[in-house]
Amino acid sequence: MQPQEQLNHSGNLFSQLPITKSSDQLSQWVEHVTKQLIDETDDDPAALPSPIAIDQNDAAMSSLTVLFECAVAISLDNLGEAHRMLLELSQTASPYGPSPAERVVAYFAKAMSSRVVNSWIGVCAPIRVDFKAVHAAFHVYNNVSPFVKFAHFTSNQAILEACSRHPRVLHIIDLDIMQGLQWPALFHILATRAEGAPHVRMTGMGSSGELLLETGKQLSSFARRLGMQFEFHAVEGRFGDVPDPSALHVRRGDTLVVHWLQHSLYDATGPDWKTMRLLQGLGPKVVTLVEQEMSHGGSFLDRFVASLHYYSTLFDSVEACEEAERHRVEQWVLHREINNVLAVGGPTRSGEDKWRRWRSELAGKGFVQMGMSGSAMAQAQLILNMFPAGRGYSLVQGDHGTLSLGWKDTSLYTASAWTWPNHHHF
Repeated sequence: MQPQEQLNHSGNLFSQLPITKSSDQLSQWVEHVTKQLIDETDDDPAALPSPIAIDQNDAAMSSLTVLFECAVAISLDNLGEAHRMLLELSQTASPYGPSPAERVVAYFAKAMSSRVVNSWIGVCAPIRVDFKAVHAAFHVYNNVSPFVKFAHFTSNQAILEACSRHPRVLHIIDLDIMQGLQWPALFHILATRAEGAPHVRMTGMGSSGELLLETGKQLSSFARRLGMQFEFHAVEGRFGDVPDPSALHVRRGDTLVVHWLQHSLYDATGPDWKTMRLLQGLGPKVVTLVEQEMSHGGSFLDRFVASLHYYSTLFDSVEACEEAERHRVEQWVLHREINNVLAVGGPTRSGEDKWRRWRSELAGKGFVQMGMSGSAMAQAQLILNMFPAGRGYSLVQGDHGTLSLGWKDTSLYTASAWTWPNHHHF
């Protein structure tokens, strides 16, 4: 299969972005002061980052300094001082501000205010999720940025190559299917194979039964138009909470694929150790994993430092988008992730740590990595070519067969593929 083929059949997924210059001053500044914060707090946990040379007329950059000081205060449980600084930040930074630095400060200050309140009352409850709004915003994110498409098309390529011997039944388990945007392109390629398409069985997981049913109807209709044998099973809930593999509708003879696009919008999979145990029990032919290059584990200050650098880079990357679309992505995707990452325990919001790197965990638990091929690299490059040149996206092929997409010199998402030795045929 030529890499262009997936893109030809992906629908109207690519929107033209205005060609405007996006400064990377914010992410560079954050990286500088982050290193300074780490160096100083390693020596003295009570130390605050020293002032650095910035334009004192730039209120947003000054607010970032206050934000760092506030994070240290929270980490030391100095909640009164943190609350005072957060009140100051609420007066100086707005989510509608003209600079990405101001908007980053505004969203981080909101998330840290929630953290302070949670610490005062001793409770960290899950945030209510408007799944329709979140999924719709994620769709917009898919249109204005290459990151989601990168995850979809590189994973599809890995699935096609792993299943090149034309299985009779291809069973795909998507750990958080959302609107199923990834799968029509894969279906089209399978349907146009000379030997014909396999029977495709899909188990779509998610937290909204209503939206799962809607996604299933749309995918079933698309598969029917292609003449494919297709069945969809909706499983409401989190993968790690599934009591037994039989609940996932896996049958004897299935060639099993598990796909996981990680995010921090909500806890889609449950406890990591339970997720791993179920993956091992399933023994899939291939696991396609796309990870955010940001640690979800560790202390509050660890998560603050990692997430500020990560999301400052993401805010820089979407700065050139049309304003209404950019605000929707920032408000419903990036802000929601920031809020969850800074909560107790990270996205679990429970105090239970998330693993720092799933790639390391898979390698240590018996899975074998499958290198992403040159075709997957070409697929990713074609995606980047759909965006105006010079936007600053960077594509790196790792030594161990991974593919990473980032902004400037910061990797943001990394795709990898894994197999279970002597994978099961149910």
